[in-house]
Amino acid sequence: MEVLLLPGLDRIHDNAAALADAMADRADLGVKVETLPNSARVIDAGVKAPGSPAAGQLFAETCLGGLGNVRLEPRLLAGQPISEARVAVSSPLVACIGSQYAGWQIKKDRFFAMGSGPARAMAAVEPLFDRYPLKVKGDRAVLLLETTTLPGADVADMIAARCGVAPAALTLVAAGTGSLAGTIQIAARSVETALHKLMELSFDLESIVAGSGTCPVAPGIADPMRAIGRTNDAVLYGAEVTLWVKAAARAVEAVAERVPACASRDYGGLVYDLFKAHGDFYKIDPMLFSPARITFVIAPEGRTITAGRLDEPMLARSFGFEG
Repeated sequence: MEVLLLPGLDRIHDNAAALADAMADRADLGVKVETLPNSARVIDAGVKAPGSPAAGQLFAETCLGGLGNVRLEPRLLAGQPISEARVAVSSPLVACIGSQYAGWQIKKDRFFAMGSGPARAMAAVEPLFDRYPLKVKGDRAVLLLETTTLPGADVADMIAARCGVAPAALTLVAAGTGSLAGTIQIAARSVETALHKLMELSFDLESIVAGSGTCPVAPGIADPMRAIGRTNDAVLYGAEVTLWVKAAARAVEAVAERVPACASRDYGGLVYDLFKAHGDFYKIDPMLFSPARITFVIAPEGRTITAGRLDEPMLARSFGFEG
């Protein structure tokens, strides 16, 4: 019997490989490409390499398995010009949960990274792959790493083995959280954070047919924890998401007010300060990490439901724009 794949699931590996190839081939992106001794390819988009806004956009679109478009637009915050990442996503369950979500912790000796991208759907080591039909194999594997250290052949061997491909078929793209590409690709996660929160609330993710979002791009900073703080603050206090759903209004009403960041017990403080108070990033309320405001467009009933609020003064404080 033929197994029907979720829309877009059959394309994420080829899409990501093509985007990674485009990133490696463009000398103007500020990336550095290395072939490891085991023939795996590493693209440095923001660890030692300077990267660029275009590299950040390609990084984000590769995370989405090629099922989303990312662009940068200017905006003002506290009277100062900044950028915001605007993302439009088709097949959100596949693009955001099956690919973009940074759910794979890569640990090898002293190396650590959070892994995003369609290679996650090959390895399927996370519990969510038992919950949703998102596993899919491919000829080439692409994994995007949020890390301060470039991976070596030992890390590539481990990832390739988990994905079921030869190291020569593996591409690893790496950028630090506070790098130019890193801050942009995190700002492009506005829709993904909404879907992840809805997954935790047991909402039917297959009823979400499309999504769009905006999020300020945090100013880069070298300190990794401050970079994590700023990029998360950008989502919690500045991200706006719209989801088009084919669901009954009552199903949306049951969860809408619980989705935005303001529903969390830890809402109201900067993430860096919360980290210091808790002493461990993972002790912060996990339900905090979601967009500031969300709108559901309920297709069958022609209704919209909006919940949450923006907090630009908090963003200005996080970004160092006060005073």
